[in-house]
This record gives sequence, C-alpha cells and structure tokens, in this order.
Amino acid sequence: MGKQHHRYRWIVFVSVLFTYLLMASQRTAPGLITDQLMRDFSVTASTIGLLTSIQFFVYTSLQIPMGILADRFGPNFFLIFGATLTGLGTILYSLGTHEFVLFFSRMLTGVGDATIWVNMVLILAQWFHKKEFVRLIGFAGMTGSLGFLLATVPFATLILLFGWRITFFSTGLLLLLCGGLLYFVLVKNTKRIIPEKPAVITEEVPREKTSIVIRRIFSSRQAWALFFCHFGVVGGYVGFISSWAVPYGIDMYEMTRSEASQLIMIGLIGALIGAPLMSWVAGWLGTIKRPYIAIQMTVLLSWFSFLIVKGHPSFWVLIVLFFIIGFGYGASALTFAAVRQTFPITESGIVSGFANTGGFLSAALLPIIFGYILDYFQAATGNVSDGYYYGFVSPVLFSVIGLMGVLLLKEKRERAQIDNG
Repeated sequence: MGKQHHRYRWIVFVSVLFTYLLMASQRTAPGLITDQLMRDFSVTASTIGLLTSIQFFVYTSLQIPMGILADRFGPNFFLIFGATLTGLGTILYSLGTHEFVLFFSRMLTGVGDATIWVNMVLILAQWFHKKEFVRLIGFAGMTGSLGFLLATVPFATLILLFGWRITFFSTGLLLLLCGGLLYFVLVKNTKRIIPEKPAVITEEVPREKTSIVIRRIFSSRQAWALFFCHFGVVGGYVGFISSWAVPYGIDMYEMTRSEASQLIMIGLIGALIGAPLMSWVAGWLGTIKRPYIAIQMTVLLSWFSFLIVKGHPSFWVLIVLFFIIGFGYGASALTFAAVRQTFPITESGIVSGFANTGGFLSAALLPIIFGYILDYFQAATGNVSDGYYYGFVSPVLFSVIGLMGVLLLKEKRERAQIDNG
C-alpha cells in the first residue's frame, strides 16, 4: 500500500500542521512583550523594530533557496531541522540577558521558520492525492492564522501567569519535541510501515537551469505585480501585529496586555474568514483581479482612516478596522491563486516563493520604519500619540504599492476559474 492510500497519512497531516501552528505563533508572539523588552533591556523603539524585523528578513531571504533545496534533497529533513532550530532559537530568546542574544536567537528562529511552508506543501503533496491535497492545503493556510491567534490571548495569559521567559522557554521545548515527533513520524515509522521504496509519483520532465528560470521571473512584469500585491496587503498587517499592535493598545487606549491581545484577535478572526471566503468569491466571479482590487482598496482605506482620526479612532471603529485589515491579509491567498493561473506548474514554486518574499519583506520593513518614527517624535515632542499617528503613514504607503501591483496584474479571463477543491 502506497503513501497516498495509507491511513497513516492522517497522522502525518496532524503532526505537520501542529508543528506549523507552533512555529507560526512565534512569528508574532514577541510583539506581546515589546514594552517589557524595552524596559528590561533599556532599548529604544527602533531597536525593538529591528529585533522584530530580523526574523522576517531571514525568512524572506531564504524562501527561494529553500524551494530549490527541498526539490533537490527532499522536504523531510528540512522540516525536522526547521522545527528543531526554531525551538532552539525560542529557548535562547527566553534565556537572553543581552540584546545581542535576542537578535541572534531571532535569526535562528527565522532560519527555522523559513523551512516550514515550502516543505510542508511538498510533504502533503507526497502523502495525499491531488483532490485531497487541494482541499487540505486550505486547512494548512488557515493553520498559520490560527498560530497567530494562539499568540494573542492564550499566549498573553501564559505570560501574565508565568512570566515571558518561562512561557517562551516552554514553547521552545515543545518545538524541540515536535522536531523529534516529525523524525519519528516522517522517517523512522514511515520506513517501518511502508518499507518498500515508494514509487516516484511525479513525472521526470526536462527542466531548465534554475538560474535561467530565476532570470526570466525577475524580468517578468507579472511576477513583480504579484510581488507588489503581496507586499502591500501582508506587510502592514503582519508587521504591525508582530511589533506595535499591543503597545499601541496599551499606550493609546490604556488597555491591559490581555485586552490589547484580544484586539489583535479580532484581526486574526478576519484573516480566518477572508482566506476561504475570497477564494470562493473569486471562483464564483471567474476572476481574481476584480475582488483583489476591492480588497487592496479596502485595506488602503482602512489604514488611511488612522490618519484621518489622528491615529486614535473610537474603540468600535478600531475593532472594525482591525477586522478589515485582517480580512485583507487572509484574502492575500489570491496572490497564489494568480500564480497558479498565469504561470506553468514547473515555475509555480519559484514564483510563489518570489511573491511570498514580497509579503514578508514588507513585514520586515514595517516594524523598523514604525519604530524609527516613534523614536523620532517621542524625542522631538515627547508625545507618543504623534509617533503613532505619523507611524501609520508607513502601512498606508505599503498599501498604495499593493494597489499598484494588483492594477498591473494580468489575467486570462477565460482561465480565471479557481479550483476550490
């Protein structure tokens, strides 16, 4: 019995997605303790912004190389290695006594995090038939948002009860255990259950040199349009909630840490709804571009609303804005629907990595820019409200870039139908 017919594939599915859930949570969990780090380590807002961004910079730079390595050497080793490295980085983060240790640990976490998406997709493709895979990849995408959700009220509660060091140490230890679990599930036990060498399920086709494909993609207007689409809608949301959303709620609305994390949860609920709903809408309309334009414009108007009200909307308006911005982030799955629509399957992996690079490049840049703006206005005026007000200029500009990207996007309307599984 082959992998794709064996019931064991569901154990693989659960194990891989549980690991992804924990790894995704560590992208944004440090944002819960931004103010504590500034106080404990006597660092500035710009330093915290750089600390937040370093993981996203590492993640971004490794997306395309990771896809190439996974194709060549297989995904199992890299996923096990990534989970283990993320666990080590998280433990080191919890033990840090100097800002250098914090930076180094986040770099390790970034390298580990960079392994998860590409390798997870390849592993699921090996274990599930095409129809099953198309349905289940949506659950995989939602798991990332659930990981962000885990890093809100649940993680904030643990920090309140046990302190941030014990909470991060325990999470890192759990990730190390996940690395061991993946080794047992993907390697050791698989050899016992399916001892014969599985047949290669993909056809051997002549491939161009990777350098030629990359050169063609980097010169493609369509690829850059997808890059900018993802840059605009992902970075503002992920970059903001991973660094400044909790301090914003505390400073501007006098919330507790737990209350501020609940505010972030509103955005994450929007993200969980946005991904499947907008995929369905695009499939129903038979076009990706029109609903994506609507999403990009709505996200832009939402960020611009912060400038209109001087960075301090009413509480209920704030909830609506966070929900809309999160919804837009969830809808960014349309980027990869457009990849599948307009690029051949032999290039879709690299193009997806290129587009994903755009999203997480903006997620890396925004905390730094926001932090520098906060530092500048706090030093110049001593008013933190001014810092947040002008800080919102950055996600507005990012959203403008996203709108430009989707306007440049080309699609073949007769082939625009999306397979929703």
